[in-house]
Amino acid sequence: MRWWDIEPVLELEKDLFPEDAWSRGMFWSDLAHARGPEATRRYLVAVDRHDDGDESARERIVGYAGLAAAGDLADVQTIAVARDHWGTGLGGRLLTELLRAATAFECAEVMLECRIDNIRAQKLYERFGFEAIGFRRGYYQPGNVDALVMRLTDPTTSVAGTQGTETNG
Repeated sequence: MRWWDIEPVLELEKDLFPEDAWSRGMFWSDLAHARGPEATRRYLVAVDRHDDGDESARERIVGYAGLAAAGDLADVQTIAVARDHWGTGLGGRLLTELLRAATAFECAEVMLECRIDNIRAQKLYERFGFEAIGFRRGYYQPGNVDALVMRLTDPTTSVAGTQGTETNG
């Protein structure tokens, strides 16, 4: 993800997470730490290229994901997939890339928070070996929705286990 991706990402963010969408500033802040030798973030976008055969091909961001690393711990900041791409495996591919980034950052564990009512995401994370370890009450605001805290120990094992498999997400 680059700075010019922020506007289309915000549109998707507002569609998928209307109550607790990230702000432009939140994305800018994380992207500021995603480049250079001291990078501690990895952000991705998934682009659907549609070619009508006339003029030029059109591209649309249909997913994005982000990871933050600190020491030997990584945290999945966000994963989102456009509704018309649900069930295509895109969420799994984005998560695989985040776990590769966690491995490159030499992280021993990966954490995340997931809305307690987002069963679809929870199932994706469980397929990759994440385990529920607790709750954060009222974490998602302003809706006051609880978060399920999940942890994956040894992301290298999970990435290796996903090679050649297709996951829904």
